[in-house]
Amino acid sequence: MTRKTTVGLLFGGRSAEHEVSIRSAAAVFQNLDKDSFRAVSIFIDKRGRWKRVASPLLPVKDLAAGPFAGFLPWTVKGPRLPFRADIYFPVLHGPYGEDGTIQGLLEMADVPYVGAGVLGSAVGMDKAVMKVLFQARRLPIVKYRVVLESDWALDAPGILRAVRREFRVPFFVKPANLGSSVGISKVKELAGTRGALELAFRYDRKVLVEEGIIGRELECSVLGNDEPEASLPGEVIPHREFYDYNDKYIDGKTRFGVPADLPAPVIRRVRRLAIEAFKACDAAGMARLDFFYEPRAGKLTVNEINTIPGFTEISMYPKLWEASGLPFPRLVERLIELGFERHRTRKRCVIRTL
Repeated sequence: MTRKTTVGLLFGGRSAEHEVSIRSAAAVFQNLDKDSFRAVSIFIDKRGRWKRVASPLLPVKDLAAGPFAGFLPWTVKGPRLPFRADIYFPVLHGPYGEDGTIQGLLEMADVPYVGAGVLGSAVGMDKAVMKVLFQARRLPIVKYRVVLESDWALDAPGILRAVRREFRVPFFVKPANLGSSVGISKVKELAGTRGALELAFRYDRKVLVEEGIIGRELECSVLGNDEPEASLPGEVIPHREFYDYNDKYIDGKTRFGVPADLPAPVIRRVRRLAIEAFKACDAAGMARLDFFYEPRAGKLTVNEINTIPGFTEISMYPKLWEASGLPFPRLVERLIELGFERHRTRKRCVIRTL
């Protein structure tokens, strides 16, 4: 019999997207082909401690119970964490998972893993750096301004004047390094600018102010390494004013157009821009690209990239591939294949330099 490939699922983590990560990992776990793969589930709690568990399907209280282990080789206190996998699948959203940190650990260990590498993960997480790369690639983006917490502390009144001068309401304020719409505010009156900035600074030292676009929210899934492919685009139709955390994961009233009802030329442009943005960030394996589309003006704007997109039951990444002819179990299998492929390529490059 062919030996099963052992996949190490890493989930949970220290970010504000901890709960979403658990749900994403549960969906990946359920869609692993049990005839080909064996899952080893590693839960990381909010303090950064590691623990092997039976599966991500366990109740949260059971995941958090019992002894945890440190992962560093010089850790002497607490239990050891005995596990080994053929490839690792980080299902960790946000900082300390999607930002290059866990990817750096896996690179140091010289093991295959799913998704983007250190650089692609880091720039994909930092929306301010991401925008710079999109501009360098001449991709269409919204007007934005970066505000540092240190500058805010020195001159909050001056920054408020500048923001109110540069942006017409409505505009958005968001942490530079977070996802799942955590810490985002839609500012509809200028009086709300201070509160929106202060909320965003609770999550990051760097904040983005972005022009508000009145249009349709589109998403496109990308799959591949050096020769990526793009899915059919989908549309997010928020129940609230914008697609915030509650709308995504609590209320469940958002509607989705999968695939989106768009003219053929717009579909082609979305897919082309998705691949261009993926390459601009040196992404690998997977990513979801988010867009704004203004039908009257025929204007399409690249909003951001997510290098570890959601895999929950409502997440667009697997839904769009399903609509494009790639079912969830085959998608997971393909992501694992791409992880092995990228590791082999990097190993060849290392050998050539020795």
